Amino acid sequence: MKFIHIADVHLGAVPDSNMPWAKERQNEIWESFKNIIAVCNEEKADLLLIAGDLFHKQPLVRELKEVNYLFSTLETARVVLMAGNHDYIGARSNYPGFKWNERVHMFLSDSLESVNFPDINTTVYGLSYFSRDIEESMYDNIDISSTEYPHTDIKTLNINSKSRNEQVINILLAHGGDEKNIPINRKKLLGHGFDYIALGHIHKPEIISNRMAYSGSLEPLDKNETGQRGYIIGEVTEGGTNSTEIRFVSSSHREYKSIEINADQDMTNSALADRVKDEIRKQGKDNIYQIFIRGFRDENIHFDKEAIYPLGYIIDVIDESVPDYDFDALYRENADNMIGMFIKRINESENQDEINRKALYYGIEALLGAKE
Repeated sequence: MKFIHIADVHLGAVPDSNMPWAKERQNEIWESFKNIIAVCNEEKADLLLIAGDLFHKQPLVRELKEVNYLFSTLETARVVLMAGNHDYIGARSNYPGFKWNERVHMFLSDSLESVNFPDINTTVYGLSYFSRDIEESMYDNIDISSTEYPHTDIKTLNINSKSRNEQVINILLAHGGDEKNIPINRKKLLGHGFDYIALGHIHKPEIISNRMAYSGSLEPLDKNETGQRGYIIGEVTEGGTNSTEIRFVSSSHREYKSIEINADQDMTNSALADRVKDEIRKQGKDNIYQIFIRGFRDENIHFDKEAIYPLGYIIDVIDESVPDYDFDALYRENADNMIGMFIKRINESENQDEINRKALYYGIEALLGAKE
């Protein structure tokens, strides 16, 4: 049984909303989701598992219709999805009552329930969020050891281990992993015996084991979400003991990255711009960058940060460089004033580490600015 696992798509989100490329990023989230439909068809997947937060907020009917049409283009895969903490089923939610395509099953309960697919000998379990925050550990009390028929009791869910003398494939959709959004005890969850646990909520992909993983978000949603984003593809092979193999596939349109430029006394504004352009060329022109300028610059140079932004998809320019002052000359010129006293006090300090050195540079810069 082959599956594709995604989560935290956040359709409708507008990353970098104050930047010129915001609309482009909003559209790319939809394009990434459409790509998943194509991947399902190319891979002839049996299931598309969506572990919460398909939408950035409770979806509009027109958005549900758009997604439902895309689901209707699936050739082999059936869809199982749940509502997460962003698109939770609230009082005005459009999820209840919406008529999905026959290929789609959505969990519409806040207690664990199941859907069975006899043709692929697979049962999928899950629940949906009915509020923004859930602080209860909803997945701790699951017992897969019973051979009785599955039933839906939130306190103890006994999962059928055998049906028609065959080894049933058991999958769990679970959204959470922090204090406010269903705390998850990973060791306990793995011990429940599921063939695969499709996790959502944490946007960074993480393969915890072949039987449990966070797929992460399809696209990075802000500058703190560095690294690759994409989906999990997996296959469960039936036998005496079912065997699961999974792998992460990077598929996002772009990544958030950082570039560190180490300045020296010879670096000018033009040289800085050339260094930034070179790094963007190496790391990819479509990625979104934070630029960090560090090191010790000529005391007469002040870097023009605004000139850096047009060089690419640049969201931040942070100048942490400090002027490389001649402190001996400064002290001789200012021995009888506050600047000289400050230099003398810092130099006489017992702690002559990097932090102390930077404090000296920043302090002198501030004092010289005040003097001007």
